[in-house]
Amino acid sequence: MSIVLRSSLDNGLAAMTASRPAVNTERSITALSIGEYLIRRLCDYGIKHVFGLPGDYVLSFYSMLEQSSLDLVNCTREDCAGYAADAYARVNGMGAVCVTYGVGGLSLANSIAGAYAEKSPVILISGAPGLRERINNPLLHHRVREWRTQLDVFEKICAASLEIIDPATAFRDIDFLLDTAHRTKRPVYLELPRDVVAVVPNHIRSYSCPQSTSNADSLAEAIKEAVLRIEQATKPVIIAGIELHRYGLQADVVTLAETAGIAIASTMLAKSVVSEVHPLSIGLYMGALGREEVTRFVEESDCVILLGTLLTDIDLGIFTAKLDASNSIFATSDELRISHHHFHDVLLKDFLQGLVAAKPRAVARSLPPSPAAAQGPFTLEPDRPITISRLVRRLDESLDNQTIVIADVGDALFAASELVIRGQTEFISPAYYTSMGFAVPAALGAKMARPDLKVVSLVGDGAFQMTGMELSTVVRRKLAITVIVLDNKGYGTERVIHDGSFNDINPWEYQLLPQVLGGGTGYEVRTEQEFDMALQKSLADTSGMSLIRVHIGRDDHSTTLKRIGQGLARRLNN
Repeated sequence: MSIVLRSSLDNGLAAMTASRPAVNTERSITALSIGEYLIRRLCDYGIKHVFGLPGDYVLSFYSMLEQSSLDLVNCTREDCAGYAADAYARVNGMGAVCVTYGVGGLSLANSIAGAYAEKSPVILISGAPGLRERINNPLLHHRVREWRTQLDVFEKICAASLEIIDPATAFRDIDFLLDTAHRTKRPVYLELPRDVVAVVPNHIRSYSCPQSTSNADSLAEAIKEAVLRIEQATKPVIIAGIELHRYGLQADVVTLAETAGIAIASTMLAKSVVSEVHPLSIGLYMGALGREEVTRFVEESDCVILLGTLLTDIDLGIFTAKLDASNSIFATSDELRISHHHFHDVLLKDFLQGLVAAKPRAVARSLPPSPAAAQGPFTLEPDRPITISRLVRRLDESLDNQTIVIADVGDALFAASELVIRGQTEFISPAYYTSMGFAVPAALGAKMARPDLKVVSLVGDGAFQMTGMELSTVVRRKLAITVIVLDNKGYGTERVIHDGSFNDINPWEYQLLPQVLGGGTGYEVRTEQEFDMALQKSLADTSGMSLIRVHIGRDDHSTTLKRIGQGLARRLNN
């Protein structure tokens, strides 16, 4: 049996996470301005594109960006630029967004909060009023309350935040911020007053990267206990989490599973971290909201190995999961716990790779049907009105390891959980922070990061009306992406939770938007045959974007959404 451990999408990310770019490289930095040094360091981290919008406080830095090797991608809205940079970071390893002060920066708060929650390393660069302009404390435009108000906001939703005001420490501060994003896999905030951009420091204070190492004794003891528990167990299982992707550890967890003979389930946020056609993959674990056979397999296990897993309410099936801590090995970037034993100063990478090296052998278990086998063959019924579940089944037929699927919040996400993702990390969604409007700008970011791959964006009509006009940038860039708009004329997920007329929206003629935007092709479909033809044409079209408007019933929901909606409704009404 031949198994590909890493898809083409992972290659760049693995290289990115393997080592930290050197600080103050061999090239001379003595003649660089602060803005030029920032651009150089962004390039050192593998960033090739910067998303954003211009504004007067950032125009001087924008001029530098335009003259650099970086590709400046102007978006229609700041929050869209943030979502694009987030998806770019998930695919590329790190991303960047650059906006003006106040009205620009504060518009990014929601996008950056999502990147923080889901561990996506985005560099947020905000222009700011010049230091000389602040003398006598004038009421300059875009200012809110105090000069540092925006900095204070982002201190709450970033791993680190700094204002670059001292030339002597500017290079060190830039290095610190980028290194922090790289190490923590979370966004950082860099505020750049416009009158320091062109300053060339006379003195440079260098930054020393902290060297994180595991405590050798704690690591050895943790591996010993973990191996013992795995080998004594009769029903072990691995639950793969999103940190395996963020830290480039997918191949390691696959090697552990293959060596030990242990099945792998994934959380919703980590869907596709392990290829779902791998022989040991049993699909998603979502507590009582997932496939019954997977839920039973996991919850009957006497050794649940949770690796890089964020235990969110969505991932735990609205807290219906029944996982016994006494039978669990729980390892993340922040914590290592085996049963009720806590091990301090042990890195996730060292622990996982130590387990791989130890080569534990587990008792073989009969596995539930794979996600692909559980679905069975799909037969098109040409004249049948399209439903969300049948749409996903048809889309599944067209997926390969050269396709990135991006799912927005709602049934776009829950129905897409039923897709079988062939490669690793080819499914992107805001499955924890669940911010509507993510998918269309995220498709822009993913396509800029990997223009060689197909990108399919699945989005509800409500979410599309929030950020869908970012397709204007997609058209301008002549990018070939496929956007599938699920049109049920409102917020379908909210209807399941708590129905009311407030969940209805004004219907748009989505299929006509390519005419408005000046590029791309629109499709309107109601039947399986129409969707089949539109999907085939759109995936084959490399000339520009395709938008497929799919009419689905107001009360049509995926099986997963019905389960989740019922769970949320019970919590809401208690």
